[in-house]
Amino acid sequence: MSFENLNKKVPMLNQEALETLFTHAHTNTVWLDKPVTNGQLREIYELMKWGPTSMNCMPARIAFIKSPQAKEKLAACVSAGNVQKVLTAPITAIIGMDMAFPRKLPQLFPHADGQAIFAGNDKLIAETAFRNSSLQGGYFIMAARAIGLDCGPMSGFDAEKVNAEFFVGTQVKANFLCSIGYGDHEKIKPRLPRLTFEASCAIVL
Repeated sequence: MSFENLNKKVPMLNQEALETLFTHAHTNTVWLDKPVTNGQLREIYELMKWGPTSMNCMPARIAFIKSPQAKEKLAACVSAGNVQKVLTAPITAIIGMDMAFPRKLPQLFPHADGQAIFAGNDKLIAETAFRNSSLQGGYFIMAARAIGLDCGPMSGFDAEKVNAEFFVGTQVKANFLCSIGYGDHEKIKPRLPRLTFEASCAIVL
Protein backbone atom coordinates (compact mmCIF):
# COMPACT_ATOMS: atom_id res chain seq x y z
CA MET A 1 0.00 0.00 0.00
CA SER A 2 1.45 3.37 -0.99
CA PHE A 3 1.44 6.48 1.19
CA GLU A 4 -0.63 8.12 -1.53
CA ASN A 5 -3.39 5.57 -0.95
CA LEU A 6 -3.13 5.98 2.82
CA ASN A 7 -3.76 9.72 2.49
CA LYS A 8 -6.82 9.40 0.26
CA LYS A 9 -10.08 10.56 1.75
CA VAL A 10 -12.21 7.63 2.89
CA PRO A 11 -15.75 7.97 1.54
CA MET A 12 -18.75 7.42 3.79
CA LEU A 13 -20.36 4.02 3.35
CA ASN A 14 -23.64 3.94 1.47
CA GLN A 15 -26.92 3.19 3.21
CA GLU A 16 -26.94 -0.48 2.23
CA ALA A 17 -23.50 -1.00 3.75
CA LEU A 18 -24.49 0.78 6.98
CA GLU A 19 -27.58 -1.41 7.24
CA THR A 20 -25.50 -4.55 6.68
CA LEU A 21 -23.04 -3.64 9.41
CA PHE A 22 -25.29 -1.92 11.93
CA THR A 23 -28.94 -0.99 11.62
CA HIS A 24 -30.39 -4.11 9.99
CA ALA A 25 -27.99 -6.62 11.54
CA HIS A 26 -29.32 -8.73 14.42
CA THR A 27 -27.83 -11.17 16.88
CA ASN A 28 -28.64 -14.62 15.49
CA THR A 29 -29.27 -17.77 17.49
CA VAL A 30 -30.98 -19.98 14.88
CA TRP A 31 -28.95 -21.05 11.89
CA LEU A 32 -29.60 -22.30 8.39
CA ASP A 33 -27.96 -25.57 7.37
CA LYS A 34 -25.41 -23.79 5.20
CA PRO A 35 -21.67 -24.17 5.75
CA VAL A 36 -19.09 -21.50 6.38
CA THR A 37 -15.90 -22.21 4.47
CA ASN A 38 -12.34 -22.01 5.71
CA GLY A 39 -11.80 -19.36 3.05
CA GLN A 40 -14.48 -17.21 4.65
CA LEU A 41 -12.81 -17.56 8.04
CA ARG A 42 -9.60 -16.30 6.50
CA GLU A 43 -11.50 -13.41 4.88
CA ILE A 44 -12.82 -12.37 8.28
CA TYR A 45 -9.35 -12.32 9.77
CA GLU A 46 -7.82 -10.50 6.82
CA LEU A 47 -10.33 -7.68 7.40
CA MET A 48 -10.38 -7.57 11.19
CA LYS A 49 -6.59 -7.46 11.53
CA TRP A 50 -6.54 -3.87 10.24
CA GLY A 51 -8.55 -2.52 13.18
CA PRO A 52 -6.44 -0.46 15.60
CA THR A 53 -5.05 -1.80 18.87
CA SER A 54 -2.79 -0.03 21.35
CA MET A 55 0.85 -0.24 20.23
CA ASN A 56 -0.45 -2.49 17.43
CA CYS A 57 -0.31 -5.29 20.01
CA MET A 58 -3.01 -7.49 18.39
CA PRO A 59 -3.54 -9.86 21.36
CA ALA A 60 -6.62 -11.65 19.97
CA ARG A 61 -6.24 -15.33 19.15
CA ILE A 62 -9.19 -17.15 17.59
CA ALA A 63 -10.14 -20.81 17.72
CA PHE A 64 -12.80 -21.66 15.14
CA ILE A 65 -14.92 -24.53 16.46
CA LYS A 66 -16.18 -26.44 13.44
CA SER A 67 -16.31 -30.23 13.79
CA PRO A 68 -19.11 -32.02 15.67
CA GLN A 69 -16.55 -33.31 18.16
CA ALA A 70 -15.19 -29.83 18.86
CA LYS A 71 -18.72 -28.46 19.19
CA GLU A 72 -19.54 -31.13 21.80
CA LYS A 73 -16.46 -30.14 23.79
CA LEU A 74 -17.39 -26.47 23.68
CA ALA A 75 -21.04 -27.17 24.47
CA ALA A 76 -19.90 -28.84 27.70
CA CYS A 77 -18.31 -25.54 28.73
CA VAL A 78 -21.26 -23.20 28.18
CA SER A 79 -24.42 -22.36 30.08
CA ALA A 80 -27.59 -24.34 29.40
CA GLY A 81 -29.07 -21.57 27.28
CA ASN A 82 -26.07 -21.55 24.96
CA VAL A 83 -25.69 -25.29 24.34
CA GLN A 84 -27.92 -25.49 21.26
CA LYS A 85 -26.47 -22.27 19.90
CA VAL A 86 -23.02 -23.89 19.89
CA LEU A 87 -24.20 -27.26 18.57
CA THR A 88 -26.24 -25.85 15.69
CA ALA A 89 -24.05 -22.96 14.49
CA PRO A 90 -21.79 -23.75 11.53
CA ILE A 91 -18.89 -22.17 13.41
CA THR A 92 -18.41 -20.80 16.89
CA ALA A 93 -15.31 -18.67 17.33
CA ILE A 94 -13.58 -18.49 20.68
CA ILE A 95 -12.13 -15.01 20.81
CA GLY A 96 -9.12 -15.45 23.03
CA MET A 97 -6.41 -13.15 24.33
CA ASP A 98 -2.74 -14.03 24.34
CA MET A 99 -1.26 -13.07 27.68
CA ALA A 100 2.19 -13.40 26.08
CA PHE A 101 1.39 -10.82 23.38
CA PRO A 102 4.40 -8.59 24.28
CA ARG A 103 6.75 -11.12 22.67
CA LYS A 104 5.25 -10.13 19.29
CA LEU A 105 5.91 -6.41 19.78
CA PRO A 106 9.36 -6.40 18.16
CA GLN A 107 7.57 -7.51 14.98
CA LEU A 108 4.40 -5.43 15.37
CA PHE A 109 5.81 -2.25 16.99
CA PRO A 110 9.42 -2.21 15.82
CA HIS A 111 10.14 1.50 16.27
CA ALA A 112 10.10 1.32 20.09
CA ASP A 113 10.90 -1.18 22.84
CA GLY A 114 7.34 -2.20 23.63
CA GLN A 115 8.41 -5.32 25.49
CA ALA A 116 10.17 -3.21 28.10
CA ILE A 117 6.94 -1.37 28.90
CA PHE A 118 5.22 -4.64 29.85
CA ALA A 119 8.14 -6.48 31.42
CA GLY A 120 7.16 -7.71 34.89
CA ASN A 121 3.84 -5.83 34.86
CA ASP A 122 1.20 -8.57 34.85
CA LYS A 123 -1.59 -6.10 35.65
CA LEU A 124 -0.81 -3.99 32.59
CA ILE A 125 -0.51 -7.09 30.42
CA ALA A 126 -3.91 -8.37 31.58
CA GLU A 127 -5.63 -5.00 31.11
CA THR A 128 -4.10 -4.49 27.68
CA ALA A 129 -4.86 -8.02 26.50
CA PHE A 130 -8.49 -7.84 27.62
CA ARG A 131 -9.18 -4.35 26.29
CA ASN A 132 -7.59 -4.89 22.91
CA SER A 133 -8.83 -8.43 22.30
CA SER A 134 -12.32 -7.09 23.05
CA LEU A 135 -11.75 -4.38 20.45
CA GLN A 136 -10.61 -7.03 17.99
CA GLY A 137 -13.69 -9.09 18.81
CA GLY A 138 -15.81 -6.12 17.74
CA TYR A 139 -13.84 -5.89 14.51
CA PHE A 140 -14.44 -9.63 14.06
CA ILE A 141 -18.21 -9.12 14.17
CA MET A 142 -18.08 -6.24 11.70
CA ALA A 143 -15.82 -8.22 9.36
CA ALA A 144 -18.11 -11.25 9.46
CA ARG A 145 -21.12 -9.09 8.65
CA ALA A 146 -19.19 -7.37 5.87
CA ILE A 147 -18.66 -10.69 4.05
CA GLY A 148 -22.33 -11.65 4.35
CA LEU A 149 -22.40 -13.70 7.54
CA ASP A 150 -24.54 -13.34 10.65
CA CYS A 151 -23.18 -13.32 14.19
CA GLY A 152 -24.27 -14.51 17.60
CA PRO A 153 -21.85 -13.26 20.29
CA MET A 154 -22.10 -14.94 23.68
CA SER A 155 -20.96 -14.78 27.24
CA GLY A 156 -22.35 -17.54 29.45
CA PHE A 157 -19.46 -20.00 29.53
CA ASP A 158 -16.91 -21.38 31.96
CA ALA A 159 -13.67 -19.72 30.90
CA GLU A 160 -11.47 -22.13 32.85
CA LYS A 161 -13.07 -25.11 31.11
CA VAL A 162 -12.74 -23.46 27.69
CA ASN A 163 -9.10 -22.68 28.34
CA ALA A 164 -8.41 -26.25 29.46
CA GLU A 165 -10.12 -27.72 26.41
CA PHE A 166 -8.87 -25.43 23.67
CA PHE A 167 -5.87 -23.42 24.90
CA VAL A 168 -3.96 -25.93 27.03
CA GLY A 169 -0.21 -25.47 26.82
CA THR A 170 -0.56 -21.85 25.71
CA GLN A 171 -0.91 -18.49 27.41
CA VAL A 172 -4.19 -17.76 25.61
CA LYS A 173 -7.32 -17.20 27.68
CA ALA A 174 -10.90 -17.04 26.43
CA ASN A 175 -12.54 -13.62 26.24
CA PHE A 176 -15.94 -14.34 24.61
CA LEU A 177 -17.65 -16.60 22.08
CA CYS A 178 -19.22 -15.67 18.76
CA SER A 179 -21.15 -18.03 16.52
CA ILE A 180 -21.15 -17.20 12.82
CA GLY A 181 -23.08 -18.50 9.85
CA TYR A 182 -26.26 -17.79 7.94
CA GLY A 183 -29.02 -16.96 10.38
CA ASP A 184 -32.61 -18.04 9.90
CA HIS A 185 -34.02 -14.53 9.59
CA GLU A 186 -37.60 -15.76 9.90
CA LYS A 187 -36.82 -16.72 13.50
CA ILE A 188 -35.06 -13.55 14.59
CA LYS A 189 -36.58 -12.02 17.71
CA PRO A 190 -37.76 -8.40 17.54
CA ARG A 191 -34.97 -5.89 17.98
CA LEU A 192 -34.48 -4.75 21.55
CA PRO A 193 -34.39 -1.02 22.34
CA ARG A 194 -31.19 0.99 22.37
CA LEU A 195 -30.26 3.96 24.51
CA THR A 196 -30.49 7.38 22.91
CA PHE A 197 -27.53 9.66 22.29
CA GLU A 198 -28.71 11.86 25.16
CA ALA A 199 -28.83 8.92 27.57
CA SER A 200 -25.37 7.66 26.64
CA CYS A 201 -23.22 10.59 25.61
CA ALA A 202 -21.88 13.90 26.85
CA ILE A 203 -20.14 16.55 24.78
CA VAL A 204 -17.50 18.06 27.03
CA LEU A 205 -16.58 21.65 26.14
